[in-house]
Amino acid sequence: MDESALERIAAALERLAPAPVPPTDWLAHPAYVWEGVAARPVPVLDALPLDSLHGIDAQKQALRNNCARLASGAAAHDALLWGARGMGKSALVRACVADVQRETQNLALVQLALGTLPTFPALIAALAGVKRAFLLFIDDLGFGAEARAEMLALRSLLEGGIAPRPAHIRLVVTANRRGIVERQDTSGAIHERDERDDALALADRFGLSLGFHPADKDTYLAILEGYTAPLGLAFDPEEAMAFAIQRGNRSGRTALQFATELAGRAGLSL
Repeated sequence: MDESALERIAAALERLAPAPVPPTDWLAHPAYVWEGVAARPVPVLDALPLDSLHGIDAQKQALRNNCARLASGAAAHDALLWGARGMGKSALVRACVADVQRETQNLALVQLALGTLPTFPALIAALAGVKRAFLLFIDDLGFGAEARAEMLALRSLLEGGIAPRPAHIRLVVTANRRGIVERQDTSGAIHERDERDDALALADRFGLSLGFHPADKDTYLAILEGYTAPLGLAFDPEEAMAFAIQRGNRSGRTALQFATELAGRAGLSL
């Protein structure tokens, strides 16, 4: 084969090869999505104003304070947000980060895309030398036999090793399963006890653990009023309760959905 043929083959192979992944500018954006090999920047963080989240005042203060400490370079905890679905766990994470970012850009949120937990060490390595604080976000952590490997991997990562995780990198994890922190029940099949023990061992590794509980009627209506009052909208409590019953829960999410319905009827944006 002559030299020109080899050059043509080399050129063709070069055209077929994927383009190199551009380096991530970890200082330029408020948030990122880690996709396993590289990060996708999020130029605008989708977050509700912190004041618009109702019925979780203690949780708001605790997580907001932890985020502010992380951004300032002070000691901060890894955080676990657990409990009832629809009560604002994920929304609170985004809202707290966005609220801190109004004061300083020295904090960024990095959400781990589904299935990227095995690449967690690569993400830590990429962030280790960056002069900015990062809150790594694992949303809706699964449990049970199908997710046990992921849970054990996360526990191992939180335990650390001979190379400690830098102090400017902390985790926040949300989980809908209440059993992640419950200790009193020792009954059940062996595999169920093993899963529960794994969950407890993981929960113990978070310095900040915040529970989110189902809203009672008064709390649900108060959350709803927090959304509707600024718009001058009145609502019928019986209709609001019927809306919640249709969806099978009273939660902050349900209250927001009903407020959206009321605003839409009135021709308003929420």
